Amino acid sequence: MKTILIPTDFSAAANNAARYAFQLGKSIKASLKLCYAVSLPVDASMGHQVAWPLMDYSSLQQDGNEELRKLSLELEAGNGMVLPVEAEHPPVHYAAEIGLLTEVVKQEVKKEKANFVVMGTSGSGALSRFFLGSSSRELMDHADFPILLVPPGVEFKRIEKIAFATDLSEGDIPLIHSLSLFARHFNAEILIVHVSPAGFDSDVHQDKIDAFLTEVTCKVNYPKIYYRHVKDMGVDEGLSWLTRHVAIDLLAMVHRRHHFMQRIFEGSRTKKMAGHLKLPLLVFPSEGPVFL
Repeated sequence: MKTILIPTDFSAAANNAARYAFQLGKSIKASLKLCYAVSLPVDASMGHQVAWPLMDYSSLQQDGNEELRKLSLELEAGNGMVLPVEAEHPPVHYAAEIGLLTEVVKQEVKKEKANFVVMGTSGSGALSRFFLGSSSRELMDHADFPILLVPPGVEFKRIEKIAFATDLSEGDIPLIHSLSLFARHFNAEILIVHVSPAGFDSDVHQDKIDAFLTEVTCKVNYPKIYYRHVKDMGVDEGLSWLTRHVAIDLLAMVHRRHHFMQRIFEGSRTKKMAGHLKLPLLVFPSEGPVFL
């Protein structure tokens, strides 16, 4: 059985992501694992960790497990569910572990052999509106598994169209194959989107486009794959335009450090992009095997 890992900090955004993951789990028949990272206390003035009694660590962990237990019961009871799915509820497991978010999540992914992670995004600030915070950005930089980011207020609905942003790299083809395995659960369309800046000569680069699409056809056995070229825009601007003008239920991208994804996360238009993106974002790692 597939497994979805759901890190939480018990915020409204994280709880909303857990509800989304629960409905998603029902749709793809996956089990769920809630996890909470009990942060080690840090003395800001000294700049190093403070040695707390083990009993205090244990108490924090017990409190975390109790909150996770309550959240799991709420999910299983169907509280707040907006789109009933006629299927058995997936089992909801949970664990509070001591450590930093990145360490705890990576540990739980390996332990549970999780297929991907679902996280909520916070609802305030500029960059923080896109991510939970610096810890989740760090997780993305070190993850070898997909992460599905769910914006605040986004409710689960049947996934009918997925957009995959590509720069026509050969490494994107196995990711499209992995995405097609996910899309099969919904019989969803996959729209391969290539955004090119002003001055891009499509005639000169047509051979590259044709070669990429031929590889996709040969290596990805899924009939509902289409191609869309968005011209004369930056990547962030083009994807923002696409999500406003095309009915997309989920956007998928590859996180490449020092690559076009970095221009979205760190570029001058990040605030605009974060503010306009109102749909779930599936982030693939650039390295490592991916199983959806």
